[in-house]
Amino acid sequence: MFGPHLMLELYNCNENISKKEVIEKFLLELPEIIDMHKISEPIIIEYSGRDGSFDKGGFSGIILIAESHITIHTFNAQKYATIDIFSCKDFDTSKAENYVKDLFKPEKIERNFIMRGKEFPKEISHAIKIIKRQRNKKSL
Repeated sequence: MFGPHLMLELYNCNENISKKEVIEKFLLELPEIIDMHKISEPIIIEYSGRDGSFDKGGFSGIILIAESHITIHTFNAQKYATIDIFSCKDFDTSKAENYVKDLFKPEKIERNFIMRGKEFPKEISHAIKIIKRQRNKKSL
């Protein structure tokens, strides 16, 4: 198993989703809260949107962590944000969700969680089982 991927959709957030300094704070603080290790500075891009589009602008941000990455995309006019936390190690999803709730105060959160890389061999014994299974299929 490679690791967990938590995806959060935040609806009707407070004004913090439209503040670059708060997006930066989020990307800097969350890794420590969930016991991850930052390997980059946060990258935050402000986007002003397009005429006639539903997208009226917001921020896209990412921070690379040794365990993978954390991203956020905000749609300021709609008071909406989407957050992904992907890691190669387990983390406390409730700590992450509580931090997000406290910072952005969404009226509603849609939560999706999956385990990625179900056959990723972190341990040699798992790799051996996968190889044997693949070789057995080829011999059929």
